[in-house]
This record gives sequence, structure tokens and C-alpha cells, in this order.
Amino acid sequence: MSFAAQLESELAQFKRDGVYKRLNYLDSPQAARVKMEGRGEVVILSSNNYLGLCAVPDVVQAGKDALDRWGAGTGSVRFICGTFTVHRELEAALAKFVGCESSLSYVSCWNANEGLCPTLLGEQDIVISDQLNHASIIDAIRLAKTITKCQTAVYQHADMADLEEKLKAAKGSRLKLIFTDGIFSMEGDIAKLPDIVALARKYDAVVAIDARQGAGRRRRRVHRRPRRARRLSDAAVASPALQQCAPAHRRGKRARRGAPPRTSPRARGETARERALFPRSAHRDRIQTPARGDAHRARHPRRDRQGDPDE
Repeated sequence: MSFAAQLESELAQFKRDGVYKRLNYLDSPQAARVKMEGRGEVVILSSNNYLGLCAVPDVVQAGKDALDRWGAGTGSVRFICGTFTVHRELEAALAKFVGCESSLSYVSCWNANEGLCPTLLGEQDIVISDQLNHASIIDAIRLAKTITKCQTAVYQHADMADLEEKLKAAKGSRLKLIFTDGIFSMEGDIAKLPDIVALARKYDAVVAIDARQGAGRRRRRVHRRPRRARRLSDAAVASPALQQCAPAHRRGKRARRGAPPRTSPRARGETARERALFPRSAHRDRIQTPARGDAHRARHPRRDRQGDPDE
């Protein structure tokens, strides 16, 4: 069978199995309601545009201004000649936002995860991953294992006893990296971060957190972040994806209960560029969330879930 015939056969099988993917074409900006070619107006419940930032006029105008100022693209990778002053300003603002010394921006959190594991891990190291971690973490671990020959282990979801057993078994490893989602996007539950960090300190491990779903969602946690960062000084935090992070001041009075009072941009020490990077006038009624929960997971099993750590 020729290569072309093989592809045609596989595509035909995909269609029979109902897994052949067809693209949906939008003819409007990404939003809660969009115009979809061939379907008309459609309500979107599956995008990452939780805050509707894709169509916020300030954000759109900032993009136009950036095109005029820096052109269409960097023309190089970051470490050669593709780093602009605006990168430095963005990363300084991000570091200030999360209360750390510095930050590094990626195109996506998926890329950030893939950059983290192969950089930190070697043959003498092990990464221990929550069973229900996001697919990007799973891919990052598989990539690191291929490149660096690091060891891997998987603990049952949110099971601290199982995590402790994995840490005990890895006592001879040079670096023990515990990798977890902050908020598990398909399940909707929150990582037991205090317990994880306690175990990390007990067994001399490092914690990596994918914070894309939760950074900035609770105002009290944002204001306490510098103190929290000091308390979790052993944690390496992957950059959150800005479009997916819901600042707590948009969560209503319930989220603000017990939080420090609001302050003006000037009192917060924000620059005009920081206010453009983190706009506070985004649509409040456009929050979109994916389907989640045990019922959804039972109907739609994830093929990228971790099972055997030797995968």
C-alpha cells in the first residue's frame, strides 16, 4: 500500500469511528457569542477567553500600538536578537504580579511546561506527577524523559499518602520534582498545596505548579502572594496563562469579603503599561468554563491521562 493510500485509509477509519476533526470557522472576534460559518450565531462554552479579553478595546488598541512600535514579529528567537524592551517590561510586570524576583514569558503555558522539565531534570532526577494533571504537564514529562532519561512516577489524584510513598521510594534521587496543577481544569478541584509543600520539605523535594487556571482568581490570595511566595520558597511556579486568569476584583462581593480594600492604580504603584497589560475593565459577564466533573469524565475518558509511569 502506498503512503497516500495508507493516509486515505486511516482518514476513512477516523470518519467511521466518529473522531475525524473538522474545523469550525469564526467570522467575528472571539467572545461568548460568535458568528460561526455555516451555523450563524453560536454560544461558545469551550474557549479559554474566560474574561472576554480578546475583544476588549484597550487590549485591541494595545496590539495595534505594538505593531506600529515594534513591527509584525521578532524576526529571531529570544536569546539571539528577538528580545525587545517590551518583553522586559512585560516580564517585570508579571514578576511583580506574582511576587517573585523575575519571570520569563512563553507563547503558551504548554510551552512553559515543556521548557521546565527538560531544563531541570537529568538522569539522576525524578518527576512525580498527579494522575489527573493537564495534558501539557504529561507531554512535558514525556519529553523530559526522552531527552534527559529522567525517572518518572505518578501518584493517585490528590492522594497525599500515595505521594509520600512515591517520595520515599525516590529517596536516592538527586532532585525530586513534584509537578501538579493548581486547579484541575477538567475536575474543578484545587490542589492540596499546603500538604504537598509540607511533604516536599520533609523529603527535600521541589514543587512545580501549573497556575494557569487559578492565578489571581481570589483577591485575598493575590494580596497575600508575596508572603505566600516566601512560605513556598521551595516551589518552582510555571507561568500562568494570562487570558485564563480571572482577577478576583471581577468575582463579586463574595470574593472580596475579608480582602484588603481596593486601591487606586497610583496607590498600587501601577504604570500605564501595567494597566494595559492587566486591564481592569474587561467584560464581567462573559466568563466561560469547560464542562467538568465525574459525569463528564465518565462519558468522555481522556486518552492523555497518566497511568503507567513507564509510558
